[in-house]
Amino acid sequence: MSVPPESTPEPRHETADERADRNLVELLQELRVLQTGVQIVFAFLLGVAFTPRFAQLDDTQQDIYVTTLLLTVVASAVLATPVAVHRGLFHRGAKRRIVALSARFTLAGLLFLALALNGAVLLLMDVVLGRPAAVAITAATALMFTGLWFVLPWALRRP
Repeated sequence: MSVPPESTPEPRHETADERADRNLVELLQELRVLQTGVQIVFAFLLGVAFTPRFAQLDDTQQDIYVTTLLLTVVASAVLATPVAVHRGLFHRGAKRRIVALSARFTLAGLLFLALALNGAVLLLMDVVLGRPAAVAITAATALMFTGLWFVLPWALRRP
């Protein structure tokens, strides 16, 4: 699939501070969407431990569950870090620094969220379809996340 090249963007006529303000607002909007996804996965995982079938999981499945739950917690913490950084540096003239640091945390949060979602897929597919199918399906979803969330944006940045 080929994406047409963008025409030369018109200048925004904004100062560096105005650009930083806009970038931060856009980043925080993106984080709101991601946090909702993380919360849904976390809520699902919390509920799993309290179902009667949880006791029937084998050791590997329980390990996958614990790892996935912890990856979800890490994703939530990392994706909330830009908010904490903004609060900590608010009104200190560090907006560009906040945006740069927050962008890195968002990328790391995406990685942890992708790992958590793949862990959930692995656990569910293992229970429903068995381990060989679960590994194959999870490999496919991992490739999908890698391609869509990391490779595609990187490729689109290149001239």
